[in-house]
Amino acid sequence: MRDSLRSSVFSLLLGLAGVTVGAVVPGAALAQDSADFRAYLESLRPRARAMGIRDATLDGVFATLTPNPRVIALDQTQPGGGAYSPIPNFEPYRRQHVDAARISRGRIAYQANRARLARIEAETGVPEEIMVAIYGHETNYGSYTGDFDLIRSLATLAHEGRRRALFEPELLATLKMLDNGVPRSRLIGSWAGATGYPQFLPSVYLRLAKDGDGDGRADIWTSEADALASIANYFVQAGWRRGQPWGVAVSVPSSFDRASVAAKTNPARCPRVFNRHSRWLTMAEWRKLGLFPARGIWPADTVMATLLEPDGPGKTAYLLTGNYRAILDYNCSNFYALSVGLLADAVK
Repeated sequence: MRDSLRSSVFSLLLGLAGVTVGAVVPGAALAQDSADFRAYLESLRPRARAMGIRDATLDGVFATLTPNPRVIALDQTQPGGGAYSPIPNFEPYRRQHVDAARISRGRIAYQANRARLARIEAETGVPEEIMVAIYGHETNYGSYTGDFDLIRSLATLAHEGRRRALFEPELLATLKMLDNGVPRSRLIGSWAGATGYPQFLPSVYLRLAKDGDGDGRADIWTSEADALASIANYFVQAGWRRGQPWGVAVSVPSSFDRASVAAKTNPARCPRVFNRHSRWLTMAEWRKLGLFPARGIWPADTVMATLLEPDGPGKTAYLLTGNYRAILDYNCSNFYALSVGLLADAVK
């Protein structure tokens, strides 16, 4: 589409200058782009076959695909931010995402699914309320899961090329889902490929989706049992530790020496997130430094935690365990992970 746009602008400029344009016209550029798109799809056949995807599946879907310019526009307007760029306060985000309506709907979903939630927690160690909080954050308890054609969106993003390394494997995973028998009508979601109640990427679905209701299918689009079991399985694979909280809100004394607990490593992943965390200390060590829980009780003395002060000194701070890192694995954002934990606590 970039070539098409350049050709259109060039033709317009020449036309305004009184020059007749013959060979380069918008229609020809669009046709060329369409040919490039189809050639790109065909180039995927060897990898698709290596994954066991049948040619009949590829033939049936490739013939229906066209690029979606809206998806490219959405991708190119995503907000950025360097590892050290300013970060807003957490409190406004918390008020918006851990609000009374979401808590109330979460409690309804919690009670409606208590039997299956209790069974899944007993099997996996992932708390019932964490599963519900992810469900609530991702799709507002299933009320909105996206309306983009996943295959068309991912084919468009992979062909465009700016982030092909991310989107091409997800396109192939979606084709594998289709070949495995997932109906095309189910393959709907966000413009970037997330789908179903848990908003799994297709590659995650293939690895981790679970049958929670015993019907032999992992239907994360219409079955709450399957969606909740799949969320729990995600956290098991992310290293969730049974019996540990995600974290605890704490008060930090005004005399606290933050430099003494500063992390000394440079994170390779999500530096914008992890650069805000202290180094790891045990709960007993944090208590000796004068921190105390804002409410409730301490986790066990031997539990390791990092300190995060999302709104700066003097505001609510959090000691965060390894289970918080599992939430970050789902979405590497401190605001997201904190609000999931706080919503879970409120729902419970």
